[in-house]
Amino acid sequence: MLTREDFLSLNFVKKEDFTGSFQGMRFMLHQEEIEEEKKLKVYLWSEPFGFEATPEEEKISQLFPFSEEGLAEAINWMNENYEHIRYKKNE
Repeated sequence: MLTREDFLSLNFVKKEDFTGSFQGMRFMLHQEEIEEEKKLKVYLWSEPFGFEATPEEEKISQLFPFSEEGLAEAINWMNENYEHIRYKKNE
């Protein structure tokens, strides 16, 4: 299970995408601006490939507020989708 301690600060995400993996699931946190509002966009996909080498249809994504509360929501969402992503790896 992912926890807040597994992630760098949101200040890092303001400058650069944050990528990582957890037991077969890869993720990327990205700052996106929608209608002049900063959002945290989180992508999930299964290993073995990186973001660029993984087809778009094999990724899922979700938008969250760009805040500590939004990051907490994102972490919960990633944990909820872990089994689905891990299952896709074994298809």
